[in-house]
Amino acid sequence: MIVEERNYVLVPGGTPQYLDQWHRTGREPQIRHLGEPLGVYTVEIGELNTLVYHWQYADFADRASRRARLAKDPDFAVFRTKVRSFLVSQASRILLPAARTGSPTPP
Repeated sequence: MIVEERNYVLVPGGTPQYLDQWHRTGREPQIRHLGEPLGVYTVEIGELNTLVYHWQYADFADRASRRARLAKDPDFAVFRTKVRSFLVSQASRILLPAARTGSPTPP
């Protein structure tokens, strides 16, 4: 299992409008292809105007396949068009499960 952390820095004040559009047009196609997010968060302390998604995948191949299907979805293209003006930058990290001391590395 891997977790993708996607961070979106938004224009000041853009978070409520982005989230409104996500609930209206982005959430459904993402869930259709990616499944329910592990979490969707806003930043209170640190780099403000940041939205963080956590998505779970079986492995890198599963992630690549599901994200490719999402990228081709016309409903998701509508969402991306509606939120593009709110985005300043985007970063993504892949998180791997940590092995416990003395335990085998997780698959």
